[in-house]
Amino acid sequence: MSSDIPFVLDSRLAADTRLIGELELSRVLLMDDARFPWLILVPRLADMRDLTDLARDAQHRLLDEINRVAHVLHAIAKPDKLNIASLGNVVAQLHVHMIARYHGDPAWPRPVWSRASKSGAASWCRAESCCPIPKTPKAAIPIPTSTK
Repeated sequence: MSSDIPFVLDSRLAADTRLIGELELSRVLLMDDARFPWLILVPRLADMRDLTDLARDAQHRLLDEINRVAHVLHAIAKPDKLNIASLGNVVAQLHVHMIARYHGDPAWPRPVWSRASKSGAASWCRAESCCPIPKTPKAAIPIPTSTK
């Protein structure tokens, strides 16, 4: 794993998502699926497949970004459960899914990818007032002052 290789977003992630922000380490993507409030964090480091491929400081930074985005997603979507996972079975590039789930959502209680058809643009996060995650590069997601 060389730092000489430039970061390139996997074409499947690019096709299925919209860029909504950049954190210090990660690109924040919105899954283009209106059925689920679904964000994806992708560390902008080349040739990374697993969390354990990251240097220790980058692992900690990614976990901090996951925590920050989780607080924002909780505040916006108010889910019954927030699923956070890094799988990589289809897209090997290291990425972390953050999916707000509700009792009675179209896939409940199964994984969201068990439901084959997407329903288009993620309308739950279209309006600026609804989605406080900045849409400009290098913008910061607010850090909660306290966590429970």
